[in-house]
Amino acid sequence: MKKDYGKIKMKKNEIRRKIWDLMVERKIARFPFPPHGRIPNFHGSEKCAIHFDGLKNWKNAEIVKINPDSPQKSVRLRALKEGKKLLMPTPRIREGFLLVDPERLSESKLDSASTIKGAFRFGVKLDSVQKLMKLEKVDFIVEGSVAVNNLGQRLGKGAGYGDLEFGMLSELELIDGKIPVVTTVHQIQIVNTPIPQGIHDVSLNCIITPDRVVEIGSPSKRPPGIIANVLDPEKIREIPMLKELYSILSSEKQQ
Repeated sequence: MKKDYGKIKMKKNEIRRKIWDLMVERKIARFPFPPHGRIPNFHGSEKCAIHFDGLKNWKNAEIVKINPDSPQKSVRLRALKEGKKLLMPTPRIREGFLLVDPERLSESKLDSASTIKGAFRFGVKLDSVQKLMKLEKVDFIVEGSVAVNNLGQRLGKGAGYGDLEFGMLSELELIDGKIPVVTTVHQIQIVNTPIPQGIHDVSLNCIITPDRVVEIGSPSKRPPGIIANVLDPEKIREIPMLKELYSILSSEKQQ
């Protein structure tokens, strides 16, 4: 098991390095630099938000979870302008999530509120399981990616926070396995090879580039919640909300 996990990790890192290097070589990456170790920002990222027009599930969504990285900033702003509540994870989930309600903000503040700094200022911090459980169900997820393929397989920057957020929200029944999960990337980030997947990886329904929409269809794989046997003990120590949730799950198993 550990040997297989090691091989998967090595292959994933190899794909990431190729994409990061290629984005630098072809001058596709843009601030913040370098793209390595990040969800890379790219020229044309703001155009991706335009293509959400054609997504029915997006149109009807009331609460959307969107990652806080630079290339998805235009999507976050669009969500707020359309009156959707924005659920944004704090960096490394250290302080839980931020909920930004555009109905409580003037239009002039929406641009700032779509950034992580502004979300801390204008949003409400959901930094405990109890606070998060008061949230209504999340309708739509937008993830940042380093690499994806036409099968809906996705690679983040390697820290696993996106998959962990999905697992936490699943455990609290704020999402289910059918929730639409979309990513925005540059075309160069779409690879033609399989991307190794672990049991915690979350597959995509749709890929959006500055120029087109790639529909995947039904997700091939979605974890049902927190997978305890592969959970990194260090992350439990570093993320108070995860530690709290893990404690609750452990207590329920013992009963």
